[in-house]
Amino acid sequence: MTHQPQLTGTDRDDILSLPWGIPLEEWPASVLVALPQGISRHTVRFAQVGDDVVAVKETTSEMATREFDLLRQLRKRGVPAVKGIAVVTDRRDSSGDDLPSALITKHLRFSMPYRAVFSKTLRPDTATRFVDAMAVLLARLHLSGFYWGDVSLSNVLFRRDAGSFAAYLVDAETGELINGELSSGQRANDLEIARVNIAGELLDLLAGARLDPSIDPVTLAAKFVTSYESLWAELTEWQTMDSTETWKIAERVERLNALGFDLGEISLSTDLPGNAVKVRPKVVDAGHHTRRLIRLTGIDAEENQARRLLNALDEYSARSRKDDQWDEGRAAHEWLVSEFEPTIDSIPEDLRGKLDAPQVFHEVLEHKWYLARQRERDVPLAEAAAAYFSDILRHRRDEEVLVSPPTTTISLPVITDWRDLV
Repeated sequence: MTHQPQLTGTDRDDILSLPWGIPLEEWPASVLVALPQGISRHTVRFAQVGDDVVAVKETTSEMATREFDLLRQLRKRGVPAVKGIAVVTDRRDSSGDDLPSALITKHLRFSMPYRAVFSKTLRPDTATRFVDAMAVLLARLHLSGFYWGDVSLSNVLFRRDAGSFAAYLVDAETGELINGELSSGQRANDLEIARVNIAGELLDLLAGARLDPSIDPVTLAAKFVTSYESLWAELTEWQTMDSTETWKIAERVERLNALGFDLGEISLSTDLPGNAVKVRPKVVDAGHHTRRLIRLTGIDAEENQARRLLNALDEYSARSRKDDQWDEGRAAHEWLVSEFEPTIDSIPEDLRGKLDAPQVFHEVLEHKWYLARQRERDVPLAEAAAAYFSDILRHRRDEEVLVSPPTTTISLPVITDWRDLV
């Protein structure tokens, strides 16, 4: 009788169809999906299970279970992290010898490890966007009470987010969730680990001639620290003002909303001389624009994508307002069925794995603006979309499934136009 491994965390029996009696590094190509992957201290492979692509990582039973639980808790707290699917234990090979346990996570669609995006064709300002995205991720993790302990580019996946990038935690095995706020020492330790790791990883790329030589890894790692500290101050520090300057509170709320954070309350302290007061916002969660877009349209997008789509929706509403009964919900529905959905439905079938739908719509709007400047006339959305699909999207790499040997990286095409940066 064939030995059956133990599966926990899910009731998906199709996971047991994978060849668990074979060491992961020996799995046949027939079950693997060739995706670029980051550097890991463990053996990691991607496999097809039903309609999903999953990442399988061999580790100890204790580590797999612990990381699985951490990933689930982080997602419940709204932190960008990969989704844990299951833990597989009690594996044995054909000789009855024990094999490592495995953690299974869902592959994040349209995501890329840093080695697939950092190459000598990337410009310094684009590289800065990556470290800024990591700074936002680390700040969100710290706000949620998560001490990472191994902050690095290798432990992050990136997704395009309009003109920026969104970062997702992909490896939580060294992390710890704290009840309450992290200490300044814990945050400082994560920052120092990040600074050293980021510089080291980029120096490795530079040594292999896979990084634009104008990018200084040490300087870029220092920029990460500066970006994080600036964001953390905006999110958490007390602000002193005169009691008559309440407009400064509204300004700070607007700045935080622009950064994508929602507030639950404002803490106020009057224990100061004269009319001075101190205020500090309590951040509830990131995703301010994402939640508004979902509420209005049902579109699930990254934060900057959501901000761009909401701007397009607001512009449509201003153009189309018919009467005093015209409201936000009605405008959102009409924009969805008259602009967003027709644009996405018109993507040629063979190009649908290039980028996710919100990113495509954002880039169509950018191309519409570019064509209008070039042709000195307004360009209809459908005309701009057709031109974008033909001239730009067709030549972009497929980011839904990047086919490549698992241990290699993918080079980007040479950037010759600003539109290639987004």
